[in-house]
Amino acid sequence: MPAPVSAALRRIKPSATIAMTSKARALRAEGRDVISLSVGEPDFDTPENIKDAAIRAMREGKTKYTDVDGIPELKEAVRGKFKRENGLDYARDQISVAPGGKAVIFAAFMATLDHGDEVITPAPYWVSYPDIALLCGATPVFVETTLADAYKLRPEALAQAISPRTKWLILNSPSNPSGAAYTREELKALAEILLAHPQVWVLTDDMYEHLTYGNFEFATIAQVEPRLYDRTLTMNGLSKAYAMTGWRIGYAGGAKDLIKAMANVMTQSTMHPASIAQWAGVEALNGPQDFIPSMCKTFEERRDLVVAMLNQAQGITCPTPEGAFYVYPSIKGVIGKTAPSGVKIETDADFISALLEAEGVAAVHGEAFGLSPNFRVSYATSTELLEDACSRIQRFCGGLR
Repeated sequence: MPAPVSAALRRIKPSATIAMTSKARALRAEGRDVISLSVGEPDFDTPENIKDAAIRAMREGKTKYTDVDGIPELKEAVRGKFKRENGLDYARDQISVAPGGKAVIFAAFMATLDHGDEVITPAPYWVSYPDIALLCGATPVFVETTLADAYKLRPEALAQAISPRTKWLILNSPSNPSGAAYTREELKALAEILLAHPQVWVLTDDMYEHLTYGNFEFATIAQVEPRLYDRTLTMNGLSKAYAMTGWRIGYAGGAKDLIKAMANVMTQSTMHPASIAQWAGVEALNGPQDFIPSMCKTFEERRDLVVAMLNQAQGITCPTPEGAFYVYPSIKGVIGKTAPSGVKIETDADFISALLEAEGVAAVHGEAFGLSPNFRVSYATSTELLEDACSRIQRFCGGLR
């Protein structure tokens, strides 16, 4: 007899990014020559001082249960980070630490959403946003952005999407999957709309804050518009900037009653992150930060390489993003063409499947992120592999008829 499946689970689907990464790993295990451009994690190792802090914590016996939403020392480090880098003042009871950013979002949505509530989700979006909202009984309201607008939500589109049922707006800057990042002026324009709708809370996902390029200056919405401070949950984490994806440390600052409600959810779900990972997090936030600019420089060079090479592929248009380590090219120019294998490219899923089969390049189709026809490429891998992968994409596109 099959296991019973809840209505909540039937509303969601597995993560497409994780599924493609797993498929690429399985094909490599079978001996296939596969380059994966699907994984969303830095290829850099966690800095030694952070690893040493974890080892030290273990040797000092800091391996027991902790407070459900973070040890005081890590909360203080998070408070310092918000003040130092974002000009945001939070008390300790306004800080939540969770096992990853996804757990922060889940706790916030589970604590606040009821059946019929709406969550505005600009597309393209990180694949987990709508499914977490659905799991919590709410309805995602998708607002498509355009290549012409650099995949950014425009104020007039936000205003049109807000209804009496709107509970949250999700903002992700720099964005996964597009790498688009909002300027202060763009955030200010969105804030003006939100100020007219006091029932709408903002969840700003700043996970890629430190991965911005050129002269771009990062800002977060509660910093730009202090009048939104009381209804903004400012989320961040250690995964990307500190190459700590497997350590599972996400954190957020927000209203005291919201943070308390999130802790109540965590007591019956995730509990706290691993104790040793939390002590490593203290070192990450309080220790040397000099490796981040060096990592950023490498990512910027890779971005420029990938954008240039993909724009040389027939039928692909690839904008230059301001941050993160993804590009989100349009493949409008290949839709309707046929691969040498005889497969007709009618969707971006067809394109990704045929590309993997013909050239051994794994990426993620745009439909998974809510905006087609596109695909996401992660350039968080070596320059050599990126050059090889982009050459294969050029060859594949050149063979379409």
